[in-house]
Amino acid sequence: MRMTRVAATLLLVTLAAGCGSSGEAARPVAADATAAVPRPVNVQDPADVPSAAPAPNCDPRASLRPRGTLPAPGAMPSGTSMARIAANGRLVVGIDQNAYLFGFRDPESGELVGFEIDMAREVARAIFGDPGKVQFRAITTADRIPVLQRREVDMVIRTMTMTCERWQQVAFSTEYIASRQRLLVRKGEGIKDFADLGNRKVCATRGSTSIRTIAAQPSKPVPVSTDSTLDCLVLLQQRQVDAVSTIDILLAGLAAQDPTTEVIGAPVSDEPAGIGIPKENEDMVRFVNGVLEKMRADGTWTRVYDKWLRSRLGPASPPVAVYR
Repeated sequence: MRMTRVAATLLLVTLAAGCGSSGEAARPVAADATAAVPRPVNVQDPADVPSAAPAPNCDPRASLRPRGTLPAPGAMPSGTSMARIAANGRLVVGIDQNAYLFGFRDPESGELVGFEIDMAREVARAIFGDPGKVQFRAITTADRIPVLQRREVDMVIRTMTMTCERWQQVAFSTEYIASRQRLLVRKGEGIKDFADLGNRKVCATRGSTSIRTIAAQPSKPVPVSTDSTLDCLVLLQQRQVDAVSTIDILLAGLAAQDPTTEVIGAPVSDEPAGIGIPKENEDMVRFVNGVLEKMRADGTWTRVYDKWLRSRLGPASPPVAVYR
């Protein structure tokens, strides 16, 4: 506290010296002058809401079945996607570094930690025998599909909803965590559901399924988009939006960071999350599904879930694998 007061005093002294050193008279300020409220970069208000691309009907949860037993770590079959990753010496994974509980920097160690970070480390353990052989790449929601299509990452683990439309662009593992879209609001403002948000601003990330769901609500809220869910929380705190709407598991992380907010409302969508993998890498899809099967069976999934999420979301079992 003492250092804070000293810093504030020095700042005031510096500002005073700066204002008086030129010898110029102070410029008058207009009576109606106002300072713009700061906001995160790349905010779209209102947001562009892309139309859904044509896609065949499918079961978005249905992935490719693993083949046989997993190869031993360090012994990936020749010519496979896993062997190429092993030869590179690291697994490159696109993640979120601003999602508390899922992917974020520990303030003490500076290391990336969270539920999805541990999921990535389990895949690295299966390939290398070493969970540390991961190169994390922080990406935005809108980056998730492009970085896979450009093969800039080996996979994306960033609460990516599996949809029939997205299956046309990338491949997915089986579902690794269940979620539903809900609302985060400031406490005590009388907002209970989307019905209370007609013509009011609701924030979600650009490139997410959440933006379309917001725009589709009968009450006609105004969608606002940002690069990250954490930026939406900032806008909510600044009263530049009236609510944040995305999957409930991410909203729980935001509410944990700001106790003046709460998660409310009935779920408005089903959002199964899968690990995104380049579409052509079917062998990698089957391998990752084998890793997930092992995690379900040996209790690793439950251990990781309990470590990061149980205290906020309650007890849960791993989603049942669905195969084509």
